[in-house]
Amino acid sequence: MADTELLEQLATAYGFSLTYRGQNNEIVASPRECFVRLLKALDVPLSDDPAPEELTEALHAWRTHWDTRPLPPVVIAREGRETYFNVHVPEGAPAEVTITLEDGTTSTAYQDENWAPPTEGWGEATFHTRGDLPTGWHTIHLKSDGIDETCSLVVTPQVIRRNLEFLNDPVYGVMAQLYSVRSKHSWGIGDFHDLGKLAEVLARNGAEFLLINPVHAAQPLPPIEDSPYLPTSRRFINPIYISVEDVPEYELLDDDTREDIEELAAEFKALNTSPAFIERNAIFDAKLAALNELFYVFEESGDHEAFQEFVEFEGTGLLDYARWCSKQELDIDSDDLPRFYMWLQFVADNQRKAAQQAAIDAGMSIGIMTDLAVGVHPGGSDAHTLRSVLVQDASVGAPPDAYSQYGQDWSQPPWNPFKLAENGYTPWRELLQTVLRHSGGIRVDHILGLFRLFWIPRMGTPAEGAYMNYDHEAMLGILALEADRANAVVVGEDLGTFEPWVQEELRDRGVMGTSVIWFEHSPTGQRPMNPQEYRNLALSSVGTHDLPPTAGYLSGAHNELRYQLGLVDDSLEELDAHDVAWQSHVLNTAREHGFFADTPLADTDFDGLGRDERGDVDDLVIALTRFIAGTSSALTCTNLVDMVGDTRIQNQPGTNSHQYKNWCVPLSDKNGNAVLIENLEDIDLFHKVAAASARTAR
Repeated sequence: MADTELLEQLATAYGFSLTYRGQNNEIVASPRECFVRLLKALDVPLSDDPAPEELTEALHAWRTHWDTRPLPPVVIAREGRETYFNVHVPEGAPAEVTITLEDGTTSTAYQDENWAPPTEGWGEATFHTRGDLPTGWHTIHLKSDGIDETCSLVVTPQVIRRNLEFLNDPVYGVMAQLYSVRSKHSWGIGDFHDLGKLAEVLARNGAEFLLINPVHAAQPLPPIEDSPYLPTSRRFINPIYISVEDVPEYELLDDDTREDIEELAAEFKALNTSPAFIERNAIFDAKLAALNELFYVFEESGDHEAFQEFVEFEGTGLLDYARWCSKQELDIDSDDLPRFYMWLQFVADNQRKAAQQAAIDAGMSIGIMTDLAVGVHPGGSDAHTLRSVLVQDASVGAPPDAYSQYGQDWSQPPWNPFKLAENGYTPWRELLQTVLRHSGGIRVDHILGLFRLFWIPRMGTPAEGAYMNYDHEAMLGILALEADRANAVVVGEDLGTFEPWVQEELRDRGVMGTSVIWFEHSPTGQRPMNPQEYRNLALSSVGTHDLPPTAGYLSGAHNELRYQLGLVDDSLEELDAHDVAWQSHVLNTAREHGFFADTPLADTDFDGLGRDERGDVDDLVIALTRFIAGTSSALTCTNLVDMVGDTRIQNQPGTNSHQYKNWCVPLSDKNGNAVLIENLEDIDLFHKVAAASARTAR
């Protein structure tokens, strides 16, 4: 039987937390047996039931590794601060440390006193960097007897400067699920052409940004995953969002081929006016057929110079991704097919760029903001090409919380924090550079994952999970650096279970948090938060993609679905009673601050009223929108579904496609009729909610 104390020491040494604070503020202890499985997932040489001798040996090996390595894997510093780091050289040998900056110039590292005793013939020396080093990716060089090694020195910004611009000049934007928002020209699913057109419509109605779901790559061929939060690659783009007619080679097609594509497209364009669930597989299959024809034209007469520049910029990561895609198609290594998949990324990148430009030209100050998913599909491209820095035998998830009382298993392999550091955080850097290109901002889903992630042993349950701690100074600092270079806004989705100091750290780095009206409590926790109590460095909204549209939420759609699917232990009556009571408190708070003015509900006391007794749902949605617009948050976000009266749930956390058609619901109005981009400005509610979303300068 494993020695509990030794096992806990080993788990702690590797960065696991033995306990965590649960949803009811209670301390929960992770089961000790899970640590054996999770340590083995990190390639720690342990048996299934390690003896004390095994644990002692593993603990000694871990400590020796760090006490005898010449340089740290990477050194993270903040601009304006001296940063200390330790090096190890043979006992008594000199240590010469220099720093080469990103621009090729050099800087001095200063040695400090260090009286640490030698370890197995190795001595330790401490150095510090200057406090005036510029932000960027630099290199530390160590020379000693028989040692000539380097490691990265990353100097990160103190704060994300772009975020601070909106503290005194707050703005509002709109969140939308791109796949759900279609036009007359869509192939049954929203695309990058639609993205630009939607941004133009919203800009005319006062929005300064458009926040969309992740557009990460899915499987290269049908069947493909519906969830944008379970991609095969977070770095690259899903070609399903390509607008076929906007590909430059479309105009060069011969008449017969163009006629064939138009005939193919007509079948799917007919779906745009249907409220039925979006069927991605058929759409993607059709688009791939058309794109293959366009690729042939590109090879003959396309802009090969621009394509080559794109390929060189993305480097080996793009080639690795393309080779993986081609292998899924042919099940063999191919020299020619990867070029097609690289071209698809080239086309998608250009169309995403055009959408951002359309948003800016329409008057948006931020433009398109994209969502960054937590992780990747366990059988996807990143899981394969980045396998050296991922933990395949563990899965990311969440402990039991308000979304699911049984916890969640997202199946995604987590970053290996040690391998990531050994690689100088290059995979994280490259991911951010690609995602931030052509984006006005980024929303990091579950940004708490930059601090810690809930690991579940592969094929285990959330009850068997534990938190792994990450070097947040590195993860958050690199995010700040790349965002600063892209002049991008950064919003961190910080809902869920977390320690209070995490939000303080995010605030100090200038990362905007996320506030949802239903989840915000006053400092005492006894009442809803007043508008002036909301965080200023935050993006605040009435709802989120993990809740029903506000009209649906007010009707209790989320409770009915969770109860039907067996995701909760409480009865439907119990869920509704608690929910209605809290909603009434929120509505009364909105009334007390005058947000129901000029509506029939201006003097309504909502306490004790049932769902069907609270008045017109449009008035409720408009008042709640005014409430959010009246908060002290720098950014507020209105859900597009609320602007058209939609009620259907986009995603129910903790469910799979067999339980519910997540991420397949097209934009529809209150009567269940599909809504196209061309129809938005004909809807009276759209204009009322847009007007309610308007912000005022402080």
